[in-house]
Amino acid sequence: MLTGKQRSYLRRLANEIEPIFQVGKGGINENMVRQFDDALEARELVKATVLRNSSADTREICEELARRTGAEIVQVIGSKFVLYRESRKNKVIELP
Repeated sequence: MLTGKQRSYLRRLANEIEPIFQVGKGGINENMVRQFDDALEARELVKATVLRNSSADTREICEELARRTGAEIVQVIGSKFVLYRESRKNKVIELP
């Protein structure tokens, strides 16, 4: 569980990165979960966008992906969300 200070720090880092995933009308499938899992292992911090044609809202998609990848929700704002999970092999981000 992230503290408020850690979440704030991660939000500041996420502000500078571009979304690398888009979730559309297809929703979440196993392939997408695997890709998020790989990206979280490589980057630790991942930003994604939910398209307007998606059947679910941004919060639902974010919570589902966080649950299935074991990640923490950093931020959900508008159609974008940010997930964080500490990497097992190449830790880059040092939390305060």
